[in-house]
Amino acid sequence: MIYYKILNFFYFSIDYYYSYFDYIIYILLTLIPLLLVVAFFTLAERKAMASIQRRTGCAVVGIWGILQPFADGLKLVIKEIIIPNKANSFLFIWAPALTLFLSFMGWIAISFDLYTKIFNLNNNLLYILVISSMGVYGILLSGWSSNSKYALLGSLRSVSQMISYEVSISLIIIPIVLLSGSLNLNEIIIKQNETCWFLFPLFPLAIIFFISILAETNRAPFDLPEAEAELVAGYNVEYSGIAFAGFFLGEYANILLMSSLFVIFFLGGGSIYIFNINFLVPNYIIISSLTQEFFFAIKTIIIVFLFIFIRANLPRFRFDQLMHIGWKIFLPLSLSFIFFISGILIAFNALNIIQLPLINLSNNYIQSFLIFF
Repeated sequence: MIYYKILNFFYFSIDYYYSYFDYIIYILLTLIPLLLVVAFFTLAERKAMASIQRRTGCAVVGIWGILQPFADGLKLVIKEIIIPNKANSFLFIWAPALTLFLSFMGWIAISFDLYTKIFNLNNNLLYILVISSMGVYGILLSGWSSNSKYALLGSLRSVSQMISYEVSISLIIIPIVLLSGSLNLNEIIIKQNETCWFLFPLFPLAIIFFISILAETNRAPFDLPEAEAELVAGYNVEYSGIAFAGFFLGEYANILLMSSLFVIFFLGGGSIYIFNINFLVPNYIIISSLTQEFFFAIKTIIIVFLFIFIRANLPRFRFDQLMHIGWKIFLPLSLSFIFFISGILIAFNALNIIQLPLINLSNNYIQSFLIFF
Protein backbone atom coordinates (compact mmCIF):
# COMPACT_ATOMS: atom_id res chain seq x y z
CA MET A 1 0.00 0.00 0.00
CA ILE A 2 2.80 2.43 0.91
CA TYR A 3 4.61 1.51 -2.31
CA TYR A 4 1.57 2.36 -4.42
CA LYS A 5 1.10 5.66 -2.57
CA ILE A 6 4.72 6.64 -3.17
CA LEU A 7 4.42 5.61 -6.83
CA ASN A 8 1.21 7.61 -7.28
CA PHE A 9 2.85 10.62 -5.63
CA PHE A 10 5.76 10.54 -8.05
CA TYR A 11 3.40 10.09 -11.00
CA PHE A 12 1.46 13.12 -9.85
CA SER A 13 4.64 15.13 -9.38
CA ILE A 14 5.95 14.21 -12.83
CA ASP A 15 2.68 15.20 -14.51
CA TYR A 16 2.56 18.36 -12.42
CA TYR A 17 6.03 19.51 -13.39
CA TYR A 18 5.57 18.50 -17.01
CA SER A 19 2.45 20.65 -17.23
CA TYR A 20 4.25 23.67 -15.85
CA PHE A 21 7.24 22.96 -18.08
CA ASP A 22 4.91 23.02 -21.08
CA TYR A 23 3.51 26.38 -19.96
CA ILE A 24 7.03 27.79 -19.66
CA ILE A 25 7.87 26.59 -23.19
CA TYR A 26 4.66 28.11 -24.59
CA ILE A 27 5.31 31.43 -22.85
CA LEU A 28 8.89 31.58 -24.16
CA LEU A 29 7.68 30.73 -27.67
CA THR A 30 5.32 33.71 -27.42
CA LEU A 31 7.53 36.30 -25.71
CA ILE A 32 10.85 35.74 -27.52
CA PRO A 33 9.33 36.29 -31.01
CA LEU A 34 7.43 39.25 -29.53
CA LEU A 35 10.70 40.89 -28.47
CA LEU A 36 12.09 40.38 -31.98
CA VAL A 37 8.91 41.78 -33.54
CA VAL A 38 9.06 44.85 -31.27
CA ALA A 39 12.71 45.40 -32.22
CA PHE A 40 12.02 45.26 -35.95
CA PHE A 41 8.84 47.28 -35.48
CA THR A 42 11.00 50.22 -34.38
CA LEU A 43 13.08 49.78 -37.54
CA ALA A 44 9.97 49.58 -39.74
CA GLU A 45 8.57 52.72 -38.12
CA ARG A 46 11.76 54.69 -38.74
CA LYS A 47 11.93 53.49 -42.35
CA ALA A 48 8.26 54.26 -43.03
CA MET A 49 8.40 57.71 -41.45
CA ALA A 50 11.58 58.51 -43.38
CA SER A 51 9.88 57.50 -46.62
CA ILE A 52 6.77 59.57 -45.84
CA GLN A 53 8.81 62.64 -44.87
CA ARG A 54 11.34 62.31 -47.76
CA ARG A 55 14.28 61.33 -45.55
CA THR A 56 16.88 58.55 -45.77
CA GLY A 57 16.24 56.92 -42.41
CA CYS A 58 18.61 54.52 -40.67
CA ALA A 59 20.88 52.94 -43.29
CA VAL A 60 24.29 52.68 -41.60
CA VAL A 61 24.28 49.61 -39.32
CA GLY A 62 23.94 46.51 -41.49
CA ILE A 63 22.41 46.18 -44.92
CA TRP A 64 19.59 48.78 -45.27
CA GLY A 65 20.00 49.42 -41.55
CA ILE A 66 18.55 46.04 -40.59
CA LEU A 67 20.89 45.71 -37.58
CA GLN A 68 19.98 49.13 -36.16
CA PRO A 69 17.55 47.74 -33.49
CA PHE A 70 20.28 45.46 -32.13
CA ALA A 71 22.76 48.36 -32.04
CA ASP A 72 20.23 50.50 -30.16
CA GLY A 73 19.50 47.67 -27.74
CA LEU A 74 23.20 47.10 -27.06
CA LYS A 75 23.71 50.83 -26.49
CA LEU A 76 20.87 50.94 -23.95
CA VAL A 77 22.13 47.83 -22.14
CA ILE A 78 25.70 49.08 -21.66
CA LYS A 79 24.65 52.59 -20.63
CA GLU A 80 24.68 53.45 -16.93
CA ILE A 81 21.39 53.49 -15.02
CA ILE A 82 21.38 56.83 -13.19
CA ILE A 83 19.18 56.93 -10.08
CA PRO A 84 18.53 60.40 -8.59
CA ASN A 85 19.72 60.90 -5.02
CA LYS A 86 16.29 61.66 -3.56
CA ALA A 87 14.39 59.09 -5.60
CA ASN A 88 12.81 55.95 -4.18
CA SER A 89 15.31 53.45 -5.59
CA PHE A 90 13.12 50.34 -5.32
CA LEU A 91 10.06 51.86 -7.01
CA PHE A 92 12.29 53.69 -9.49
CA ILE A 93 13.66 50.36 -10.78
CA TRP A 94 10.39 48.45 -10.32
CA ALA A 95 8.26 50.85 -12.44
CA PRO A 96 9.76 50.05 -15.91
CA ALA A 97 9.92 46.34 -15.03
CA LEU A 98 6.21 46.42 -14.09
CA THR A 99 5.30 48.24 -17.32
CA LEU A 100 7.21 45.74 -19.45
CA PHE A 101 5.83 42.74 -17.53
CA LEU A 102 2.20 43.85 -17.85
CA SER A 103 2.57 44.63 -21.56
CA PHE A 104 3.82 41.08 -22.16
CA MET A 105 1.22 39.44 -19.90
CA GLY A 106 -1.59 40.60 -22.16
CA TRP A 107 -0.17 38.60 -25.07
CA ILE A 108 -0.62 35.30 -23.25
CA ALA A 109 -4.38 35.22 -23.89
CA ILE A 110 -4.38 36.52 -27.49
CA SER A 111 -5.91 34.10 -30.00
CA PHE A 112 -3.68 34.16 -33.06
CA ASP A 113 -5.96 31.60 -34.66
CA LEU A 114 -8.82 29.53 -33.30
CA TYR A 115 -8.12 27.54 -30.15
CA THR A 116 -4.42 28.36 -29.88
CA LYS A 117 -3.67 30.39 -26.80
CA ILE A 118 -1.53 29.53 -23.81
CA PHE A 119 -4.05 29.86 -20.99
CA ASN A 120 -7.47 28.57 -21.95
CA LEU A 121 -9.44 31.28 -20.21
CA ASN A 122 -13.15 31.31 -20.83
CA ASN A 123 -13.34 35.09 -20.32
CA ASN A 124 -9.93 36.10 -21.67
CA LEU A 125 -11.34 39.44 -22.83
CA LEU A 126 -11.81 40.49 -19.20
CA TYR A 127 -8.28 39.29 -18.47
CA ILE A 128 -6.84 41.51 -21.21
CA LEU A 129 -8.87 44.52 -20.00
CA VAL A 130 -7.63 44.06 -16.44
CA ILE A 131 -4.00 43.65 -17.50
CA SER A 132 -4.10 46.68 -19.81
CA SER A 133 -5.70 48.85 -17.12
CA MET A 134 -2.97 47.89 -14.62
CA GLY A 135 -0.34 49.45 -16.89
CA VAL A 136 -1.28 52.79 -15.34
CA TYR A 137 0.53 51.84 -12.13
CA GLY A 138 3.93 51.54 -13.78
CA ILE A 139 3.67 55.04 -15.26
CA LEU A 140 2.35 56.54 -12.02
CA LEU A 141 5.09 54.91 -9.94
CA SER A 142 7.79 56.09 -12.34
CA GLY A 143 6.72 59.73 -12.04
CA TRP A 144 6.24 59.64 -8.27
CA SER A 145 9.41 57.67 -7.43
CA SER A 146 11.63 60.01 -9.48
CA ASN A 147 10.97 62.82 -6.95
CA SER A 148 10.89 65.32 -9.79
CA LYS A 149 8.04 67.73 -10.42
CA TYR A 150 8.43 67.40 -14.19
CA ALA A 151 8.27 63.60 -14.07
CA LEU A 152 5.30 63.75 -11.67
CA LEU A 153 3.35 66.18 -13.89
CA GLY A 154 4.11 64.01 -16.93
CA SER A 155 2.93 60.85 -15.16
CA LEU A 156 -0.29 62.54 -14.02
CA ARG A 157 -1.02 63.65 -17.57
CA SER A 158 -0.32 60.17 -18.91
CA VAL A 159 -2.46 58.47 -16.27
CA SER A 160 -5.40 60.81 -16.84
CA GLN A 161 -5.11 60.25 -20.58
CA MET A 162 -5.01 56.45 -20.27
CA ILE A 163 -7.87 56.26 -17.79
CA SER A 164 -10.04 58.57 -19.89
CA TYR A 165 -9.73 56.48 -23.03
CA GLU A 166 -9.95 53.15 -21.20
CA VAL A 167 -13.53 54.14 -20.39
CA SER A 168 -14.43 54.52 -24.07
CA ILE A 169 -12.57 51.29 -24.99
CA SER A 170 -14.50 49.35 -22.34
CA LEU A 171 -17.82 50.76 -23.54
CA ILE A 172 -17.01 49.96 -27.18
CA ILE A 173 -16.36 46.33 -26.26
CA ILE A 174 -19.89 45.94 -24.83
CA PRO A 175 -21.69 45.96 -28.26
CA ILE A 176 -19.11 43.44 -29.53
CA VAL A 177 -19.89 41.19 -26.58
CA LEU A 178 -23.63 41.58 -27.21
CA LEU A 179 -23.30 40.64 -30.88
CA SER A 180 -21.00 37.68 -30.22
CA GLY A 181 -22.67 36.55 -26.98
CA SER A 182 -19.36 35.76 -25.30
CA LEU A 183 -16.36 37.26 -23.53
CA ASN A 184 -14.05 34.79 -25.25
CA LEU A 185 -11.91 36.07 -28.09
CA ASN A 186 -12.26 32.79 -29.98
CA GLU A 187 -16.03 33.00 -29.82
CA ILE A 188 -15.90 36.57 -31.15
CA ILE A 189 -13.85 35.35 -34.13
CA ILE A 190 -16.20 32.39 -34.72
CA LYS A 191 -19.26 34.65 -34.65
CA GLN A 192 -17.70 36.86 -37.33
CA ASN A 193 -16.94 33.79 -39.44
CA GLU A 194 -20.61 32.77 -39.15
CA THR A 195 -21.97 36.21 -40.08
CA CYS A 196 -19.60 38.99 -41.25
CA TRP A 197 -16.78 41.12 -39.92
CA PHE A 198 -17.98 43.47 -37.18
CA LEU A 199 -16.29 46.33 -39.03
CA PHE A 200 -19.41 46.79 -41.19
CA PRO A 201 -22.25 46.84 -38.62
CA LEU A 202 -20.02 48.66 -36.09
CA PHE A 203 -18.05 50.95 -38.37
CA PRO A 204 -18.44 54.13 -36.23
CA LEU A 205 -17.37 52.17 -33.16
CA ALA A 206 -14.35 50.85 -35.06
CA ILE A 207 -13.25 54.41 -35.81
CA ILE A 208 -13.73 55.44 -32.15
CA PHE A 209 -11.87 52.33 -30.98
CA PHE A 210 -8.92 53.05 -33.27
CA ILE A 211 -8.64 56.66 -32.06
CA SER A 212 -8.97 55.47 -28.45
CA ILE A 213 -6.13 52.97 -28.77
CA LEU A 214 -4.01 55.77 -30.24
CA ALA A 215 -4.57 57.73 -27.04
CA GLU A 216 -4.28 54.63 -24.84
CA THR A 217 -0.80 53.84 -26.17
CA ASN A 218 0.36 57.50 -26.03
CA ARG A 219 0.85 57.72 -29.78
CA ALA A 220 0.65 60.76 -32.01
CA PRO A 221 -1.41 62.92 -32.21
CA PHE A 222 -1.98 62.09 -28.51
CA ASP A 223 1.69 61.76 -27.48
CA LEU A 224 1.40 64.43 -24.80
CA PRO A 225 3.70 62.55 -22.37
CA GLU A 226 6.51 63.12 -24.86
CA ALA A 227 5.87 66.83 -25.36
CA GLU A 228 9.45 68.10 -25.23
CA ALA A 229 8.54 71.78 -25.23
CA GLU A 230 6.17 71.44 -22.26
CA LEU A 231 7.36 68.74 -19.85
CA VAL A 232 10.91 67.88 -21.03
CA ALA A 233 10.12 64.20 -21.72
CA GLY A 234 7.20 63.24 -19.51
CA TYR A 235 7.19 60.56 -16.85
CA ASN A 236 10.46 58.92 -18.00
CA VAL A 237 12.60 62.06 -17.93
CA GLU A 238 14.87 60.70 -15.17
CA TYR A 239 15.39 57.27 -16.74
CA SER A 240 18.33 56.09 -18.80
CA GLY A 241 19.82 52.87 -20.11
CA ILE A 242 17.91 49.61 -19.82
CA ALA A 243 15.34 51.21 -17.46
CA PHE A 244 14.31 53.60 -20.23
CA ALA A 245 14.23 50.65 -22.65
CA GLY A 246 11.65 48.98 -20.39
CA PHE A 247 9.17 51.80 -21.01
CA PHE A 248 10.10 51.89 -24.69
CA LEU A 249 9.53 48.15 -25.23
CA GLY A 250 6.36 48.20 -23.15
CA GLU A 251 4.88 51.02 -25.25
CA TYR A 252 5.57 49.26 -28.54
CA ALA A 253 4.34 45.91 -27.22
CA ASN A 254 1.09 47.64 -26.23
CA ILE A 255 0.76 49.08 -29.75
CA LEU A 256 1.01 45.59 -31.23
CA LEU A 257 -1.42 44.23 -28.62
CA MET A 258 -4.05 46.89 -29.33
CA SER A 259 -3.64 46.37 -33.07
CA SER A 260 -4.22 42.64 -32.56
CA LEU A 261 -7.35 43.37 -30.53
CA PHE A 262 -8.65 45.61 -33.32
CA VAL A 263 -8.14 42.75 -35.79
CA ILE A 264 -9.97 40.33 -33.48
CA PHE A 265 -12.87 42.69 -32.72
CA PHE A 266 -13.56 44.12 -36.17
CA LEU A 267 -11.63 42.18 -38.85
CA GLY A 268 -12.51 38.60 -37.98
CA GLY A 269 -9.13 37.55 -36.61
CA GLY A 270 -7.30 35.39 -39.12
CA SER A 271 -10.31 34.74 -41.35
CA ILE A 272 -10.06 35.59 -45.05
CA TYR A 273 -13.71 35.90 -46.01
CA ILE A 274 -15.48 39.12 -45.10
CA PHE A 275 -18.93 37.53 -45.18
CA ASN A 276 -20.04 33.99 -44.40
CA ILE A 277 -18.79 31.94 -47.32
CA ASN A 278 -21.50 29.31 -46.76
CA PHE A 279 -23.91 31.56 -48.62
CA LEU A 280 -21.62 31.60 -51.66
CA VAL A 281 -19.81 28.24 -51.65
CA PRO A 282 -21.56 25.49 -49.65
CA ASN A 283 -18.57 23.14 -49.32
CA TYR A 284 -15.54 25.38 -49.07
CA ILE A 285 -12.11 24.19 -47.93
CA ILE A 286 -11.34 24.80 -44.27
CA ILE A 287 -8.43 27.20 -43.91
CA SER A 288 -5.46 25.80 -41.99
CA SER A 289 -4.28 27.38 -38.75
CA LEU A 290 -0.98 28.46 -40.30
CA THR A 291 -2.86 30.35 -43.03
CA GLN A 292 -5.04 32.03 -40.39
CA GLU A 293 -1.97 33.12 -38.45
CA PHE A 294 -0.48 34.54 -41.66
CA PHE A 295 -3.57 36.62 -42.46
CA PHE A 296 -3.83 37.65 -38.79
CA ALA A 297 -0.26 39.01 -39.05
CA ILE A 298 -1.02 40.80 -42.34
CA LYS A 299 -4.07 42.55 -40.85
CA THR A 300 -2.10 43.53 -37.73
CA ILE A 301 0.70 44.98 -39.89
CA ILE A 302 -1.87 47.10 -41.75
CA ILE A 303 -3.26 48.53 -38.49
CA VAL A 304 0.27 49.15 -37.18
CA PHE A 305 1.13 51.01 -40.39
CA LEU A 306 -1.85 53.28 -39.72
CA PHE A 307 -0.23 54.12 -36.36
CA ILE A 308 2.97 55.09 -38.18
CA PHE A 309 1.17 57.00 -40.94
CA ILE A 310 -0.78 59.10 -38.44
CA ARG A 311 2.37 59.87 -36.44
CA ALA A 312 4.16 61.08 -39.58
CA ASN A 313 1.35 63.40 -40.69
CA LEU A 314 -0.74 64.79 -37.82
CA PRO A 315 0.28 67.43 -35.28
CA ARG A 316 -0.13 67.01 -31.54
CA PHE A 317 -3.36 67.86 -29.69
CA ARG A 318 -3.51 70.12 -26.67
CA PHE A 319 -4.31 68.47 -23.35
CA ASP A 320 -7.70 70.17 -22.99
CA GLN A 321 -8.63 69.04 -26.51
CA LEU A 322 -7.62 65.49 -25.58
CA MET A 323 -9.88 65.47 -22.52
CA HIS A 324 -12.71 67.09 -24.48
CA ILE A 325 -12.63 64.37 -27.15
CA GLY A 326 -12.51 61.58 -24.58
CA TRP A 327 -15.21 62.70 -22.17
CA LYS A 328 -17.55 64.88 -24.24
CA ILE A 329 -17.49 63.13 -27.62
CA PHE A 330 -16.41 59.49 -27.33
CA LEU A 331 -18.17 58.72 -24.04
CA PRO A 332 -21.67 59.89 -25.18
CA LEU A 333 -21.23 58.23 -28.59
CA SER A 334 -20.19 54.92 -27.01
CA LEU A 335 -23.13 54.97 -24.60
CA SER A 336 -25.52 55.84 -27.44
CA PHE A 337 -24.31 52.89 -29.51
CA ILE A 338 -24.71 50.55 -26.53
CA PHE A 339 -28.38 51.52 -26.15
CA PHE A 340 -28.96 51.50 -29.91
CA ILE A 341 -27.48 48.03 -30.52
CA SER A 342 -28.97 46.49 -27.39
CA GLY A 343 -32.38 47.91 -28.34
CA ILE A 344 -32.16 46.37 -31.82
CA LEU A 345 -31.14 43.00 -30.34
CA ILE A 346 -33.98 43.07 -27.80
CA ALA A 347 -36.47 44.05 -30.53
CA PHE A 348 -35.49 41.04 -32.62
CA ASN A 349 -35.31 38.81 -29.53
CA ALA A 350 -31.64 38.14 -30.24
CA LEU A 351 -30.68 38.19 -26.56
CA ASN A 352 -33.32 35.59 -25.57
CA ILE A 353 -34.57 37.72 -22.68
CA ILE A 354 -37.72 36.27 -21.14
CA GLN A 355 -38.34 39.00 -18.59
CA LEU A 356 -37.01 42.54 -18.50
CA PRO A 357 -35.55 43.81 -15.20
CA LEU A 358 -38.09 45.24 -12.80
CA ILE A 359 -37.35 47.63 -9.93
CA ASN A 360 -38.79 46.31 -6.69
CA LEU A 361 -38.05 48.38 -3.61
CA SER A 362 -39.12 45.59 -1.27
CA ASN A 363 -36.13 43.46 -2.30
CA ASN A 364 -32.49 44.43 -2.19
CA TYR A 365 -30.91 46.32 -5.07
CA ILE A 366 -29.11 43.32 -6.53
CA GLN A 367 -32.26 41.22 -6.84
CA SER A 368 -34.29 44.12 -8.21
CA PHE A 369 -32.05 44.45 -11.28
CA LEU A 370 -31.78 40.76 -12.14
CA ILE A 371 -32.38 39.75 -15.75
CA PHE A 372 -33.86 36.29 -16.21
CA PHE A 373 -32.65 34.50 -19.32
